[in-house]
Amino acid sequence: MGLYHSVQAVAGATGDGPIDWSAVADAAKGATDTGDLTVETAERDGYATDVRDARNRVREVGQLSFDLPETVEIQNRHHWIDANVATFSRVMEPIEQQAEYIPGIARMVNTGSMAVALSFLGNNVLGQYDPVLLADNDAHALYFVRPNIHRVADQLNVERARFRRWIAFHEVTHAAEFGAAPWLSDHLETAMEDAIDNLTDGNIDRTTLGELDTTMTAVEGYAELLMDRAFDDEYDDLRRKVDERRQGRGPIASLMRRLLGLGMKRQQYERGKAFFDTVADARGVAAAGRVWDSPDTLPTEDEIETPTLWIDRVDP
Repeated sequence: MGLYHSVQAVAGATGDGPIDWSAVADAAKGATDTGDLTVETAERDGYATDVRDARNRVREVGQLSFDLPETVEIQNRHHWIDANVATFSRVMEPIEQQAEYIPGIARMVNTGSMAVALSFLGNNVLGQYDPVLLADNDAHALYFVRPNIHRVADQLNVERARFRRWIAFHEVTHAAEFGAAPWLSDHLETAMEDAIDNLTDGNIDRTTLGELDTTMTAVEGYAELLMDRAFDDEYDDLRRKVDERRQGRGPIASLMRRLLGLGMKRQQYERGKAFFDTVADARGVAAAGRVWDSPDTLPTEDEIETPTLWIDRVDP
């Protein structure tokens, strides 16, 4: 659609709410190349094999009982944007319902900001496990953004099939967490709703936001643990190349990553991985999985920093 049409979509943002989500989708896709989605049978079978093998290995290594989402999609960038516009609009709905009359210029700014964020992410996300939070059903989904996987694999000079398999294993580890802990989606939804309610009242609930950050640190860290123990190939070179690529981004990309909190997500990976490595080395991978028994067995912020406190409390 092109950049001109993207700007046109934002300028034409309408409605009574703070964001015109239809315009967000149009503008984000207008600024984002769709990417090729010509998937031959062999490649489609490769995705299916990678996901199935990841499920079997994670079940074995983590001693977890879980099923894959019914929805597993190979997407282009526009597919991913559409799916996540739906997610963002659900998350923002409570705030929008509380909003009073929004002037047109403010709506344009909000709509444009969301479009820029989703366009950036649509160009960079490789795979995504989507727990579909705040929806009316329990459907989960697994997405692979094929054009981005191919582009990054080529940039890193690694075999596409091997890189795809690495991404599949990582996303399946997240499916394992939510599948092994049916309460986790509700737990996150409740925390998000509490934080949003306080925000609409003009308050920043730092306690709830801190608990959310700690929970997501556990989610990201446990996925890293399972990746280390379950992936059936050495991948130090992949991790190193991805980290080098991230550090070598230009100033605009680096700014976008800071604005979107992606640096914080990397910290969650690192802090969470250190916690779970310590627990697994002391008691085994299955013991580390005890964090998913209930909300009471999630680590606290202090326990993330000092894993022996969690081991002493839970005695996995």
